[in-house]
Amino acid sequence: MQLTDKQLSFFCTFGYLALPGLMSDCINEITDGFHAVFDSQGGGHNNQKHDGESRSCIVPFIDQNKHLSALLDEPRIHGLLCSLLGDDFNYMGSDGNIYVGDTNWHSDGWNEGSLYVKIAFYLDSISRDTGCLRVVPGSHNVDDAYGAALNDFLPQPNTNFGMPGSDIPSIALDVEPGDILIFNHRLKHSSWGGDNQRRMFTINCGEHVIDEFIPGLKHYIAGSARFWLDSMYGEIMKETAGPQRMKHLEQVLANEGHLAALSAQARKDNKEPSRG
Repeated sequence: MQLTDKQLSFFCTFGYLALPGLMSDCINEITDGFHAVFDSQGGGHNNQKHDGESRSCIVPFIDQNKHLSALLDEPRIHGLLCSLLGDDFNYMGSDGNIYVGDTNWHSDGWNEGSLYVKIAFYLDSISRDTGCLRVVPGSHNVDDAYGAALNDFLPQPNTNFGMPGSDIPSIALDVEPGDILIFNHRLKHSSWGGDNQRRMFTINCGEHVIDEFIPGLKHYIAGSARFWLDSMYGEIMKETAGPQRMKHLEQVLANEGHLAALSAQARKDNKEPSRG
């Protein structure tokens, strides 16, 4: 699969792309993989059953299941990522989630010099008022006045706009299982009104980094210490990787040497790994 010029223009301009039904033919197998990973981790966060009160998050996620790891090789997912990031893109990890309640407006990252994207797989039917992803189109363009203003003001909508976050003008991306959403890490996004059992996992990827921006790549990797990771990738992801997949792992593996020590410190400083 290759994105069309129109799809690429839409993504570049608005910062996201919805692909309804892209993976609907294999969503049952994907869902089975999701539950297999959660079951292997006690059904929730940090080997504790999901309690419905706090978000459960497992990182890395797809790396812990052979079938889910192979999503990086799946022609539709691989082609989508190559279209946006180039044939030598980096796999930057994944997270599996059972969400609870609202998620306030935020961006996922601000790494300089390289494009980073997130692919979201939703396993439930979710609409505007039941926790679907909402996005502010164009908010990833922080170099223009519009994007800069949103970056400054949107995290505190009541203070800055006199309205709750749920009333901010935005696009609600209703989803059915098998739909795929992909968005720029810089894009402002949120969700509102969801219940306490929303299942979703993501795959994060970025452009291959030139030497000038290796410090930024290492900074990104360091952020995973909050999940108590000694390596960005799980053993199954690495053990089942063929030559094509290894191309997307090599640069991160070559630059993650500082992660284990940072994670060791995070274990001392925190009672549990991060929930997101």
